[in-house]
Amino acid sequence: MRRTTIVLLSVAGLLAGCLGQPRGADPERNADVKDVTLTITANAVAGGKNARGADWIINWVIPRFTEEQKAKGVNATVRFEQNGAGDEDFKTKVALDFKTGGGGDIVELDGIWLGEFAQAGHVRPLDDVVGKSEVDAWDGWRQIPDAVQGLGEFDGRRYGVPMGTDGRVLFYNKKLFARAGLPTDWQPRSWDDVLDTAAKLKALPGVVPLQLNAGTAMGEATTMQGVLPALAGTGTTVHENGKWQGATAGLEDVLALYQRVYRDGLGDPVLQQEAKGRDRSFALFAENRIGILLESDYFWRSVVEPRTGVARMADRDTAVGWALIPAREPGAGVGGQDFVSMSGGGVRVINPNTQYPRQAWELMRFLNSAEAVKSALAGAAQVTQRTDVNDEVLAGDPMLGFVAERVLPITRYRPGLADYPKVSAALQQATADVVAGRSPDEAARSYHDALVKAVGEDAVAGG
Repeated sequence: MRRTTIVLLSVAGLLAGCLGQPRGADPERNADVKDVTLTITANAVAGGKNARGADWIINWVIPRFTEEQKAKGVNATVRFEQNGAGDEDFKTKVALDFKTGGGGDIVELDGIWLGEFAQAGHVRPLDDVVGKSEVDAWDGWRQIPDAVQGLGEFDGRRYGVPMGTDGRVLFYNKKLFARAGLPTDWQPRSWDDVLDTAAKLKALPGVVPLQLNAGTAMGEATTMQGVLPALAGTGTTVHENGKWQGATAGLEDVLALYQRVYRDGLGDPVLQQEAKGRDRSFALFAENRIGILLESDYFWRSVVEPRTGVARMADRDTAVGWALIPAREPGAGVGGQDFVSMSGGGVRVINPNTQYPRQAWELMRFLNSAEAVKSALAGAAQVTQRTDVNDEVLAGDPMLGFVAERVLPITRYRPGLADYPKVSAALQQATADVVAGRSPDEAARSYHDALVKAVGEDAVAGG
């Protein structure tokens, strides 16, 4: 814990170090030179962490891009700065690189860090670094849904290009639905629809009707696969108009939903307290003992995958159904939506310190081209940021195709701000309080007080 605290404080200091310091970004710098050296920085290493991504850069990106540039009369050298560090250590390193004027020309970041780096001045909007006309002219934007582009945006401006994403849905067990006399082509339209269905599943012996992640043991899974989708279903997001959502009406509605699930015996409160409760929920679903589970598409492609999943289901393709997450009621979701979701993913940014902004943008476009994105998958079926690639590579996978077609256009992302982890931890505790028997009002008040203490009263709405 002491080391983690030191790392987090170091990151905060590095990110705060450049706040307000102007950078002299010049989109025309070295625009016409014929000898260029560019560096890609990523938390990936051949034979180690994120090896597939590292191998792709080394064996496909670099030779293809340099060959393409040679045909244009440009002698391009592309270097790959490999890293195999823990995420926080990598974040600290990149922050230090940016602060001292160094770092790769293109850097891969977790999307959750973007706002923090932008506020610190370490990354700049693409328009400033490359030039608005250059950025707007890229035809790739048309292949990235507006909602997915949000992964690379902060305060309404583009800072980077998304490099992959996912989506959250309600998975359900068709065999259990059939036993309970429920339709196996299920699509709930409201929270009440979900709870009513769970109540019917409750009649099946030994079955947990609904797994809605709760508590602190589940960690970020509680927030991303529970609180944030539900909050979006009330018409709000966790950070709006410069403030974190405290004891607002929307938050109290979310906690009331948790109360209904766990007070009425629709979920298993003990499972939420287990150290490996999420893994246990996966196993229970695969054993036909959980009826409905809110999860990301990772669950389909990596958990219950029939051949290599961590909780393999031989009959996955016929036994598992999926549905959009409904808003509290039709039209009540964020943006007036009937259905909602949350997504994660990475983003590539261009270092404002680059000596070759135009050439770095050309490499960025290459990295995010349809050909490159498809190549990076190495034959795997996985949701990407590009619609054209998804249409091709997901044609044989109806679940992932559903996420690409129906979920990505309506999804939202976590705010990439330094205080988010503290807010997330407070949300997890609020759900734990409700599962333990506290009222939604009491849990919301305790959450609000903890939030004010963590981020300051002026940064909190509601209460």
